[in-house]
Amino acid sequence: MRLRDVELRDLDAYLAMRCDPVMMAELGGPLPVEGMAAKLERDVSDVASGRAWIKMIDVAGSTAGTVALWSHQDSPQDSHAGAGTGGALISEIGWMVLPRYQGCGLAKSAVRELLDQAAADRRWGAVHAFPAVTNGPSNGICRATGFRLLGERRVEFAGRLIRSNHWVHPAPTEAD
Repeated sequence: MRLRDVELRDLDAYLAMRCDPVMMAELGGPLPVEGMAAKLERDVSDVASGRAWIKMIDVAGSTAGTVALWSHQDSPQDSHAGAGTGGALISEIGWMVLPRYQGCGLAKSAVRELLDQAAADRRWGAVHAFPAVTNGPSNGICRATGFRLLGERRVEFAGRLIRSNHWVHPAPTEAD
């Protein structure tokens, strides 16, 4: 497995991951094909400017998925039971792995690698993850990679409210 920055040539992978009903089942269903090229261009720009780390997961020359880390303003109105951060700037990680590559540990390895890079970089602080409450594999990755469950909350993804678990991975300390 190798992580590399997203590139404009990754449109087919974006379409396969984001426009497929199976891949998007936990995120409210497939996104429309229209707009994917523009989304990819924004993501490539965010990587080039350093605003986000958007990595493609490559295996033997093929794209198996993606793992990304970015910062954004938290949405306190979506918080549930006080698990939000009150509109603060937070770092969030997310990942997707194509079905034929699922179940062999790629997502967990990619998440671990990106968290290690983030800890070494020290600019991201605590990293949050918001997998759907029904997404057992992604919640398992959070448990296995050192995240702590804060509780349930609703989060917005592509204009849809998703019932998710709110996990946080601690910021690196001076001892790290």
